[in-house]
Amino acid sequence: MRIAIVHKDRCHVRKCGQECIAYCPRVRTGDETIQIGEHDHAEISEELCVGCGICSKKCPFEALDIIQLPEELDTPVHRYGPNTFVLYGLPYPIAGKVTGVLGPNGIGKSTAMKILSGQIKPNLGIFEQEISWDEIFKSYAGTELLDYLQKVAKKTIRASIKPQHINIIPKVFNGTVRDLFNANDERKRQQHLAKELVLGTILEKDLSALSGGELQRVALTVALSKDADIYFFDEVTPFLDIYQRITAAKLIRELAESHPVILIEHDIAILDMVAETIHIAYGKPTAFGIITRPKGVRIGVNQYLDGFVTEENIRIRDYPVVFETRGHESDVEREILMKIPEMAKTYPGFTLKVAGGEIRRGEVLGIVGANGIGKSTFAKLLAGIETPDEGEKIDTVTISYKPQHVTANTSDTVEYLLRQVTKRFDSSHYQHEILEPLGLAPLLQSEMRHLSGGELQRVAIAICLSQDADLYILDEPSAHLDVEQRLMTTKVIKRVAENKGVGVMVIDHDVYTIDMISERLLVFDGVPGANGFATGPFEMKEGMNKFLGLLGITFRRDKTGRPRINKPGSYLDREQKTAGEYYYYNHDNLDVTISFDTTTEKNR
Repeated sequence: MRIAIVHKDRCHVRKCGQECIAYCPRVRTGDETIQIGEHDHAEISEELCVGCGICSKKCPFEALDIIQLPEELDTPVHRYGPNTFVLYGLPYPIAGKVTGVLGPNGIGKSTAMKILSGQIKPNLGIFEQEISWDEIFKSYAGTELLDYLQKVAKKTIRASIKPQHINIIPKVFNGTVRDLFNANDERKRQQHLAKELVLGTILEKDLSALSGGELQRVALTVALSKDADIYFFDEVTPFLDIYQRITAAKLIRELAESHPVILIEHDIAILDMVAETIHIAYGKPTAFGIITRPKGVRIGVNQYLDGFVTEENIRIRDYPVVFETRGHESDVEREILMKIPEMAKTYPGFTLKVAGGEIRRGEVLGIVGANGIGKSTFAKLLAGIETPDEGEKIDTVTISYKPQHVTANTSDTVEYLLRQVTKRFDSSHYQHEILEPLGLAPLLQSEMRHLSGGELQRVAIAICLSQDADLYILDEPSAHLDVEQRLMTTKVIKRVAENKGVGVMVIDHDVYTIDMISERLLVFDGVPGANGFATGPFEMKEGMNKFLGLLGITFRRDKTGRPRINKPGSYLDREQKTAGEYYYYNHDNLDVTISFDTTTEKNR
């Protein structure tokens, strides 16, 4: 089976020589295999296309994909229209369990959620005419989803949904946080949830005045408050600090004891902690997506990271995600780049104090702590955006800074902005070290104002790293990125630090990202919104042990070397806490298969 995809956001027929038409063999023989449509985008006839792939290779903007699919993928679940994304496979909910869905952005996870929640009627790839539910039932006869889809068709399934894009909430509901809670408190859990998610101080705030983290917690509270048959959570961790992520995980686990839950998430640590089964989503982003059958969460995550789905015998990625057991330890004596002076900054109701320290050349210094505790303020003090009330202002090094919140309303293209900050844009080194790993080549002719959150984040990272500086500070670079993009971003940042001999500071809430990228750690403690205190830098083990101790969670490595959060209250969790070792305690004698001696009366 063959599909042809036209990425309309990248198809710029007025900026190219229409190479897709000029080089197409079928067009040159007189067929109208490729035409320019009325909206100035290429249109490809899948019936006439012979699958040579010349058009996709010749397109200067990488806007075309000609994809040969396996023969067993004979019936799509849904397709939006001609030359558009195709989805194969659906996850299915299990009563009393959290079902996770793990995969890159643009692979169809949100589309699957909309189908299962009744927002979209699956069309089995037939978009020219509406198909009946009887045809859909026939396609799913004998599967686990048949009964569920019959209930969806009869509208007897009531779903509660935490949407991926939380910025739409103030647009569809006017009023305060309390007004929204009162309108949706069907389970009479509002008071408990507001307390757990620390929302008491913003109840009288208007929804339009909320920050991203506040809006995320409000959206989570509303979804948990509804009385539904099934619950869908589409990315709960963006904008939340690690403390809030752990709380969200606990609340979702509590809900799953009595209701089926489907969780779409990029934070593997949280997904691993919450889910009991997992579906892997793979394919080519914005072209086609395939959702596998369910797997145990440990096996599923490991297969996803390895890039090979064993049961389907499919390689979903050219490279594995490898967690190096000594990746953040360095045998190199590093030169001190700069001293971090003792500083203090006071705002109405909030005080930040920094104990001081140093940043070394060639290292990545991780910065961790709760939201509202002064991490971004610290970054602004170093970058010169804010001036300390006590202590010296940094003026001995040049600094490049990527802020926490990235916005762009300009019509400038990505390429134009990158050329403004670097003279090395046309060099092969820049292409291979920045543009290719960050996946920016297809976006170069796109206007900044039309980019998605993840695309905008990658451009902001590139702009930061493209500037000449002694110290690079990146505030939450993993936000809006999927697992593969986070992995590539960490590699790019580490290479910049090592190759240029510069210092890099990374503020992030994804524990996996911090674990992969950091050589040392700066830990922020205090009371969010009231006071913050920066201590360190610590060597990685000491810093993570201190940080995870504040969180009350423990980490171990499984047999593959992957970091895993121990299930709260489990034997391994209790043992590590008793030993006071929260970070990679030696479980060599425990994390193995247990066997029994059946020759004695008492087995051990």
